[in-house]
Amino acid sequence: MTHASDATHSWAALFDMDGVLIDNTDFHINAWLHFSQQHHRPITRDQYLEHINGRVSADAMAYVFQRPVSPGELIVLTEEKEAIYRNLYRPHLQPAAGLLSFLNALKAAHVGLAVGTSAPMSNVTFTLDGLPLRPYFNAVVDASMVQRGKPDPEIYLKAAERVGVPPARCVVFEDAFAGIEAGLRAGMAVVAVATTHTRAELETTGASLIIPDFTDLSVETVRTLVLPA
Repeated sequence: MTHASDATHSWAALFDMDGVLIDNTDFHINAWLHFSQQHHRPITRDQYLEHINGRVSADAMAYVFQRPVSPGELIVLTEEKEAIYRNLYRPHLQPAAGLLSFLNALKAAHVGLAVGTSAPMSNVTFTLDGLPLRPYFNAVVDASMVQRGKPDPEIYLKAAERVGVPPARCVVFEDAFAGIEAGLRAGMAVVAVATTHTRAELETTGASLIIPDFTDLSVETVRTLVLPA
């Protein structure tokens, strides 16, 4: 893995993982619905989208159980839910449409690349090493590395720090409302990926650009969001 000290980047692209690098939102929703039903705390898809999507497990579990969850219990419950998700998604694991070409173009342009995800390390390993995507990224910041989950900006500020690029020269790629808010609160431009929410829903978020996937996205289009033409 390349680290910030190994290269100087004029700008950086910071990616959420679930719903962005991979189009897996429906599998997470189904896993949460199954998990919550098993624990006699059933939730709906709308509740998932409003209260869980994009958030760290501590916040998500507290919502499902309607109480604080102890650290030890959180580890057990999180891995139970994520095992359900991985079993559902494993046969379908693949990069989002157009992602690999876009990442290769960013690397060729010497853009700093990082992942900022609310996912636990087990899912990061499952995704980034399973595809594999990890070699593309200069840094990976997961839920275990922050004190405050999205929509707090900490995760993206830490990712920017690790690639050595000021927040104002970072572009965040997000699908979740909480993640979009985190990027904006970090002082970064945000590209919203319409995998979880509709374009109409995302138009209310303050994102600079809304894309269905990475198929027709150019490095230059994204660069102009943070650097003068």
